[in-house]
Amino acid sequence: MFKKIIQSKFWWAIVIVLMLLLNYVAALFHTRIDLTSEKRFTLSAATKKLLRKPIEGNISIDVFLKGTSNAGFKQLGNASNDILQEFKEVAGNKIQFNFLDPADVVPSTEVTYADTLTALGLLPINLTSQVKEGQQQQYVFPFALVHYQDKTFPVELYKGKTPIINFAELSSAEALLEYKFAEAISKITQTQKPIIGYAVGNGEADLGRLNTYDLVENVLKPDYQLFTFDLNSPKFIPTAIQALVIVKPTIGFSDEAKLKLDQYVMNGGKLLVFVDRLNAELDSLQSKKGQVTAFDRDLKLNDLFFNYGARVNADLLMDLQCDFLPFDVSGNGQFELLPWNYFPVIDSKSNHPINKGIGYVAAKFANTIDTVEAEGIKKTILLSSSANARTIGSPAIISVTENVNAPDDAKFKKANLPIAVLLEGKFKSMFANRLSTAMSDTLAKYNIGFMPQSLTEGKIIIVADGDMVLNAVVKGNPIPMGMNVYTFDTQREFPFANKAFLQNALNYLVGDDGLSEAKAKDYTVKLLDTKKTADQKLFWQTINIVIPIVTVMLFALIFQWLRKRKYTLS
Repeated sequence: MFKKIIQSKFWWAIVIVLMLLLNYVAALFHTRIDLTSEKRFTLSAATKKLLRKPIEGNISIDVFLKGTSNAGFKQLGNASNDILQEFKEVAGNKIQFNFLDPADVVPSTEVTYADTLTALGLLPINLTSQVKEGQQQQYVFPFALVHYQDKTFPVELYKGKTPIINFAELSSAEALLEYKFAEAISKITQTQKPIIGYAVGNGEADLGRLNTYDLVENVLKPDYQLFTFDLNSPKFIPTAIQALVIVKPTIGFSDEAKLKLDQYVMNGGKLLVFVDRLNAELDSLQSKKGQVTAFDRDLKLNDLFFNYGARVNADLLMDLQCDFLPFDVSGNGQFELLPWNYFPVIDSKSNHPINKGIGYVAAKFANTIDTVEAEGIKKTILLSSSANARTIGSPAIISVTENVNAPDDAKFKKANLPIAVLLEGKFKSMFANRLSTAMSDTLAKYNIGFMPQSLTEGKIIIVADGDMVLNAVVKGNPIPMGMNVYTFDTQREFPFANKAFLQNALNYLVGDDGLSEAKAKDYTVKLLDTKKTADQKLFWQTINIVIPIVTVMLFALIFQWLRKRKYTLS
């Protein structure tokens, strides 16, 4: 049959029909082979399960990386396109996506996409690129918007540590694309939000004040059902609360309150605690003639944390890698911004899905954390100091005169001092061998059985900085958490990652979708030799364009020569 086709007068038409048929079949039934070492085009099982989940309607994704002239962000755009194509392969027509130029005007309006993104709080990166003609400045919006029904979910595609763009961070951003898009789809399509509890009763940060605005309005309320719970009320913490958040308590916890926390953990509850062991406040420092003594708050949480495998130390962390505060250096009222070692800037080690690729986290008067022996408990350090840090013990005298002169670098010899830890495992109750009669009666009164050990794997995150998730207020308006009120205008284009750390921590505690597998991906940075690329550009362009054409022409000539020779001889 094949011989008849070759000898046929219309062999070329038959070949074309066969090729079209083959392409049609391939469009219906096809597969891919991922030959990359990092398996970057292989979606995790959790992502595939999410994309196959039945939903009402379609999901539309707008990516705003079209029009950028920067090679790194062009590659990020190409990687986003590849990932979304993989999503579409699994989800089918449920996923639609577009690449838009932020400079374009939104249809039926007079505003640009850039204006819309800025109004949503998605601020651009002021990028300076080096081109042949010199330097080129451009605002880049590394964001995407996921739309479903009447909801919109923003996705930050790139989160660097500084305004200086580097290939390592762009590669890390590529590795996180699957997780970020999958997380957005998971949240925007969820039918019921997880329940989060916020502890009150021990002097915690008030949810009704402006300094908790970012925490409440931009993190807790959009993604969770938020309820407050008074630990000093007679009731025990309901198991329906999937995670309990404790932010900057200032009053000591009673044994009854600790029993409620303990039994909540034993019953599978998750804790996220932001705590200041020492009483050190910037307001007090400014109002007391530039000097204040930081003393132990005596929160009475040491025994509870120690039982679970951690200890918050009665000290203050000082770091040469720090934020800035204004100081009257000359004493004549002329203030100058100087590094303030009590406000460390934390560089996460990206050793866990919670802290991977989030950039710098700003801390204020943070304490350090030690891990202690606790059988069956896994400890993961999430945040720690730089390689140039030190601590001062309580009572610690803090004075603004410390920064008039440059710090003695020789004292900053300690490295990687932990300030945040994740504890995981089957926790043992602190009250297993010390439950009083009164506590037993209270449990019996509410028909609650005492649990000496948790039956399921539990999770606790302890952060030794109560201010990390609070925001400052500028002229009556709250600014993002972690931002320095004195340098806010200079940081607007590149905020700290406090919010990202909080969101990741909550996602890890309450999430049961397994998407952390996608976040664990890592890409190897493969850099080109720029000089070699420029020198050999024409050569490789010629190879890539000429060789395929010459190959096709050579094949055609050989084929025609063989046919002609065959029929001439015959």
